[in-house]
Amino acid sequence: MEISQLFEDRRNLLEESKDNNNFPSQEMVLSNVIQHLLTAKLIDSEDFTPCYYNPLYSEQKLNGFTQNSSGERLQLFIIEDESIHTDEESELLISQRADYDKHFKKVERFLSSSFKGELKDRQDSDGIRPLVSKITSNEGVQQFDVFEIFLISLSATVSRRGDEVTPKRMYFKEETKTFKYKDEGESKAKDFSIVKHIIDLNFISNVIASEGNSAPLKVVFKDLIDTKIEVIKAADESNFESYLCVLNAEILNSLYKRYSSQMLDKNVRSFLQFRGVNKGIRKTIKEEPEKFIAYNNGLTITATSAKIITYKKTTYLESLDDFQIVNGGQTTASIYFSKKEGLDVSKVNVMAKINIAKNCKEKELNDLISKISEYSNSQARVSKVDLKSRNPQLIALKTLSKTVITPSGKKWFFERAKGDFNTQVRKSGNDKLKNEFPPSRRFTKEVLAKFFCSWGDIPWAVKEGGEKVFRRFIEKIDPNDKPESEIIQIDRSFYEELIAKVMMFKAMEEIYGQGKYSMGQLRSAAVPYSMAIIYSYTDGENTTKCFDFEKLWKEEVVKEDLRGFFKELLIVTNECIKKYSKSEDYGQYSKKQELWERIKNCSEVTSLIFSENSKKILNKYTK
Repeated sequence: MEISQLFEDRRNLLEESKDNNNFPSQEMVLSNVIQHLLTAKLIDSEDFTPCYYNPLYSEQKLNGFTQNSSGERLQLFIIEDESIHTDEESELLISQRADYDKHFKKVERFLSSSFKGELKDRQDSDGIRPLVSKITSNEGVQQFDVFEIFLISLSATVSRRGDEVTPKRMYFKEETKTFKYKDEGESKAKDFSIVKHIIDLNFISNVIASEGNSAPLKVVFKDLIDTKIEVIKAADESNFESYLCVLNAEILNSLYKRYSSQMLDKNVRSFLQFRGVNKGIRKTIKEEPEKFIAYNNGLTITATSAKIITYKKTTYLESLDDFQIVNGGQTTASIYFSKKEGLDVSKVNVMAKINIAKNCKEKELNDLISKISEYSNSQARVSKVDLKSRNPQLIALKTLSKTVITPSGKKWFFERAKGDFNTQVRKSGNDKLKNEFPPSRRFTKEVLAKFFCSWGDIPWAVKEGGEKVFRRFIEKIDPNDKPESEIIQIDRSFYEELIAKVMMFKAMEEIYGQGKYSMGQLRSAAVPYSMAIIYSYTDGENTTKCFDFEKLWKEEVVKEDLRGFFKELLIVTNECIKKYSKSEDYGQYSKKQELWERIKNCSEVTSLIFSENSKKILNKYTK
């Protein structure tokens, strides 16, 4: 990729990350980059907790954090300030590892200070108190095994040869670091894996250019384990070969710890995001571990190429390109969490079939994986929705977005396929498309799912984000095993109401704010919770009216009286999330249904909803 294209993508990202004062904000940059991390399958959800911890003279910094869906991986985000604020392109060409390493060390110092107890009494003005409490608690120490640091730098990593400057990727090896902590007064220590990622312009541009296809995962087994993997060739065709092998639990444990859900990228059941231990698997490990290989269906692995060596007439597997577990993800995760719970997995072995699709195009590989998943004797039911790569309901929405014009003569851009908008911009060769569709009138299918599902009784599920909420959306508009008469009609009326919901959601996000001008650090929870509250008192089961989205569609703007009501509601909701949460980590706890059940009919909410002003506003905007 050309250096000029990297800087063009940088300009676009900064333009989309400007705050109300027309300056790029670090929180907005992080929000936008998070979408690329989600596309690359490096994170499980776009939901994260923003913070800004950067005390003077301490050489520590943190911009946000989240944890993966299975909970063993704490993911920490840091933004390199200089790469956002400088306009000198020559200063944005980085070739030395040390230039990045000094920023990674800021996060490592934060972790070290947390474990030493130096941050436990901090006020919550920078948003890190719940994180520090979680890290240093006995629960947190037991839960987390991996600290994954993402350094976001809007610079280009390059190789210099004389006057020639070319982009290159730079990687940091996984490290193990021991942190000491106190458990009921007793000094203890635990080893954690430290995984580092440089999210630079090279990475961002590659994700954009890939149009939603994540980078292939290469697994070199000697980097994970000391033992060799012996394999037997089972098939060898012109474009396909297959190997059989036995994998011990330590291999699978190392794989899951290093790659987690990333290696389930093409697994049609990756939506399930396995958490905890399957009861049957746990029982076998505990009572009859030596019989695990007989009772379990085993793993099916796909790859596009393999490095195989022969030594003393024995064949060994060294590495796999585009490694994916397409059947047996639950087995892998359950073995990992069994060991984490303290069970002995040393006698556990699993049969594995490795299918190598040689000289295979992406579509052919995806078709192969879908058929393997469909035909395998799977441990979790695979629905028709899972196997659809081109959902007809989404295609219908895309068609409507191209044809339906708002009352003022504008359109919205629905990005059904990841990267579609950037592809269209590059094809056009000018800024016409950007001017026609600013960020405020564009949405992806993942964001669409969040907008759609917020209007209902599941705001806690919306907070889960990523593929989980997208699956809920797809099953809502195109449910399995139901007659066609019960499937939602994707017509103009549906589309207009959908856009009105998008307008409501975006208005609430704007009112809540970001960074130092925001109401707090709970926007991703307060907005869907607030929309769900309005739903409960307008379109809910025990109501007689419904919200007038047709009015919003025709006016194309959320007027001041409604904005005022939204602001009051967001303030109340924000405080209720903190008041009724049973954990200081409000972001994580807001993913629990029990919090929603406490909030939706609490006295603070009912007092606001039934106040004279609120009743007046809701009467105006219901029908």
